[in-house]
Amino acid sequence: MAFRPLSLFNRNSSLPAARSEPFSGDPFYRLQHEMNRLFDDVFSGFQFPTSFRGEGDDARLPRIDVHEADHAVEIEAELPGVDEKDIDVEVADNLLTIRGEKKFERKDEKEGQYRVMERSYGSFTRSMTLPFAVDPNAVEATIKNGVLKLTLPKPPEAQTQSKRIAIKRA
Repeated sequence: MAFRPLSLFNRNSSLPAARSEPFSGDPFYRLQHEMNRLFDDVFSGFQFPTSFRGEGDDARLPRIDVHEADHAVEIEAELPGVDEKDIDVEVADNLLTIRGEKKFERKDEKEGQYRVMERSYGSFTRSMTLPFAVDPNAVEATIKNGVLKLTLPKPPEAQTQSKRIAIKRA
């Protein structure tokens, strides 16, 4: 690798050195270009930890959808690769907690090594406060294709009482 002088100016002139790149006369452009090249050289082939990619512990938390109807709240949680025996759902008053663990299945090391591992493994806990107390005996839970579906019936006092109002012309 050939070293270039750090000076942005020619030795024979007080003007910036001419380059064929766009904005080559701008010293800030050159600095940014050199810094980008430096980082590319240093970090090529380096895998950033998950916390640098904005994942980390949040990567293991199940993504959920909450749907509220008149008589119940339905919650769907994505749990791909999690076995139903590794899932625990608890309801205490108005607190719903989903716990589980996605286990890593080790491959035989003699057959090769991992080059990329983007899937997350480990235990997770997701809790949420509900707007009403839930009867734990009335909760229904099913899992299909890696999606856990919980149906939490509303108590009568929390159910929406609505009536369509007729509009009369004045």
